[in-house]
Amino acid sequence: MSVRRIAVLYAGLLLGFVVVACRLYLTAGNSAYAARAADQSQVTLTLPANRGNFYDCEGLLLTGIQEDYYALCLPGEGSYTRLYDIASAEGQARLYEKRNSAAPFLLRVGRDVSDLGVYTLTEPRRYCTIPLCQHLIGYLDGEGRGVAGLEAALDELLAGDGSRDTLQCAVTGQGRLVEGTAPVYTQAETTGTGVQLTISRAIQRGVEAVAGQTMTTGCILVLDVATAQVRASVSLPGYDPENISASLDAENSPLLDRTLCAYAVGSVFKPVLAAAALEQGKTDLVIQCPGYTVLDGQVYRCASGTAHGETDLAAALEKSCNGYFIQLGQMLGADSVREMAAQLGFGQAVYLAGSLRAAAGVLPEMEALASSGQLANFSFGQGQLLATPVQIAGMMNAIAADGVYRTPSFLLGTVRESDGARLEAAAAPAERQVFSAQTAQTLRTLLQGVVEQGTGHDAAPLYETAGGKTGTAQTGQFEDGQEKMNLWFAGFYPADDPQYTIVVLQDGQNDPEYSSAKIFSQVCEVLYLLRR
Repeated sequence: MSVRRIAVLYAGLLLGFVVVACRLYLTAGNSAYAARAADQSQVTLTLPANRGNFYDCEGLLLTGIQEDYYALCLPGEGSYTRLYDIASAEGQARLYEKRNSAAPFLLRVGRDVSDLGVYTLTEPRRYCTIPLCQHLIGYLDGEGRGVAGLEAALDELLAGDGSRDTLQCAVTGQGRLVEGTAPVYTQAETTGTGVQLTISRAIQRGVEAVAGQTMTTGCILVLDVATAQVRASVSLPGYDPENISASLDAENSPLLDRTLCAYAVGSVFKPVLAAAALEQGKTDLVIQCPGYTVLDGQVYRCASGTAHGETDLAAALEKSCNGYFIQLGQMLGADSVREMAAQLGFGQAVYLAGSLRAAAGVLPEMEALASSGQLANFSFGQGQLLATPVQIAGMMNAIAADGVYRTPSFLLGTVRESDGARLEAAAAPAERQVFSAQTAQTLRTLLQGVVEQGTGHDAAPLYETAGGKTGTAQTGQFEDGQEKMNLWFAGFYPADDPQYTIVVLQDGQNDPEYSSAKIFSQVCEVLYLLRR
């Protein structure tokens, strides 16, 4: 090879070396490249979005009470074998899916697994293992957004900017932690706002326990008499708020909040007519009940065709005599009965928050009640009349509260998550004097008689006394040739100084193990023990 060719080759190699050296120098001095290289060795894992909590009337948590554990799974460190046996079915599926992953990930587990040599961190768990106040509060979707109940109605307020806690890991190219480093956990500030409910956590849990032992379908409401604030709101059957898909096609509609739905109410409506009669001084009606009454050629029967004999207002309530209230309704007139019902909240929706509300139900129009048959059915709570448990609670609460009707309420206001300070109070519920305190006192005495010597004898509490009214409403639905019924008991406790209004509904039942009146008595026992 000639000297000239060797010189050219040497010059080319030298030039290539200079180009590479310059390129390396420029790359090393470029901060963007440096940042990108750092990013490639840092993995940031995010936890579920932070969210404002729900609190009870005393400031106790209703959500975020328990903790969730998250295990840091690193490639090549045996996460699969160490965690598989203790993971949930969902967790096992995720472990299998990620078994060959080259990047770390977080797995929710049921306990602290640091004893297995796995880095573990904790985060507040949105819902309890045994869900608390689940129908009223509602549930979230997979992205952490509210889709039912108050979670949906107040979603924007609770969610804030959706901030999330993070776990940052310095990793090698194989996804393992860089030697000498540890994961860095950063807790983000919660920007969501907390919401304080009228619910009492202790009363709610106690009533949930009673419902779980005595009911298959239905609901229970407990109101504070003085304020009409809802202290407990229970609906059955329940569901798992973290596994909604399991309940979508389940029997008896477990996702339905029965406290807010409208039902046929039956004889639990009769105190409305009694109130109208007392206010007008029309209490001297006495009838002979042969077990039925005939009006314009239509026969209306008392329950089981029972003959009640000579019946006045007190006996009619105690025995739940349909014939008496049909005649009382005719005597009072449709406009008088309907007006009393409207003043007591029937036919009016109760708004909770945002778009969430209890149904308005159906209060028959005067045109319909011009028919003697429609008025007759209306007078003992049947026909077109539909009402929610919330409306029945409002009506009974007015009797317990000396004739003052207050709209049942569920929210107290908003609170700051950092220190629990009140931010904004909810609007005070509407209230009005519907009938006199004397009328209310007389009604309480009459309804106490229903418990002590009438159809509501099962409602007699173990401690102190109570008053209330039974209701059995036809639904028009049949099973094995037998019509399903809505079984009600609505009352107040204690009778001599009412502190609580209680409504129990078992919907679509034939022969439940416990009467609604008996369930009422057990709720009274819970309330008594909590007051001690």
